[in-house]
Amino acid sequence: MFALKTIKLVQSRDALRDIPDGKVLINTINAHSYNTALKDADFAEALEKGDYLIPDGMSIVKACRFLHAESQPRERIAGWDLFTSEMERLNRRGGKCFFLGSSEAVLSKIRERAAADYPSITVDTYSPPYRSEFSAEENAAIISAINASTPDLLWIGMTAPKQEKWAFSHWADLEINCHCGTIGAVFDFYAGTARRAPAWMQKAGLEWLHRFMSNPRRLWRRYILGNAIFIRNILREK
Repeated sequence: MFALKTIKLVQSRDALRDIPDGKVLINTINAHSYNTALKDADFAEALEKGDYLIPDGMSIVKACRFLHAESQPRERIAGWDLFTSEMERLNRRGGKCFFLGSSEAVLSKIRERAAADYPSITVDTYSPPYRSEFSAEENAAIISAINASTPDLLWIGMTAPKQEKWAFSHWADLEINCHCGTIGAVFDFYAGTARRAPAWMQKAGLEWLHRFMSNPRRLWRRYILGNAIFIRNILREK
């Protein structure tokens, strides 16, 4: 059974700099993905067997303390923190990154902004078909595009749990030697098609509330019902 008590988490933003070079899979976990992992064995395996797992939610940080977990992160580390840390590091030495996911319209905005923010990075992108599962031919085309690019950094943004399961199940097929991060909403944040919460809400651990308020009709189940389920699940694990 997936358990927060025993899973290893990155401890702080500073620790992101200590992740070694090479082929490394980096995932994130929040209350929603914890709930999902309890019901989805493939997703749980992807999170547990990835190389690094980042606590992208104050709910996870506080739950680890409540559970007296083996791994107790000192702070929340957002997917955005991972993104900026990795992009700044790559920009200093120069290289290529690959964005897999989202629409061509969003990817176009990402390429435009990255050219200004990170001039030493060449950006390749791929917008996959919008469906819950890809065909064998579609998977082969995606993998071929990534391998042909030989990126120094790979970002996957297809929402959880799809992005984590896809990366883990095709990890052996990806002929890369770089960090790969599954960062979902960061694609929209960076493209400017969605807004992050104000800094004070981020610091207060209320970024989830900002996202809920931006689209309550679509997100009420995830955040209102989902947060209640998260508390229940943590109490059960306790």
